[in-house]
Amino acid sequence: MARVPSAVVAATGLIGGYGVARWTRKRQLGGAVLAVAGAAAAQQWRSRAGGKAAGALTAAYVAAFAGSHPLAKKVGAWPSVLGVAGAVAVASWAVADRKAA
Repeated sequence: MARVPSAVVAATGLIGGYGVARWTRKRQLGGAVLAVAGAAAAQQWRSRAGGKAAGALTAAYVAAFAGSHPLAKKVGAWPSVLGVAGAVAVASWAVADRKAA
């Protein structure tokens, strides 16, 4: 079975979490998607790059989620979510996925 890069898992968690929350109008459901994907990505980060890197990337994931809210007031919701998801994906690839490829 092909391994899904952690960059894809993390970006999907941020984008999917927002999409689910928006389309279902249930923020808790979107939060669940965000949390499950974040946990899966963190597990991959730990196994591929170690505990320190996993901690840093997890902090970046949480910061991206939190930072997307004020950014959305300036650029709009979808551009904000896509921007922070892209930033987390790039960081994840650089720290964890590039070495595993």
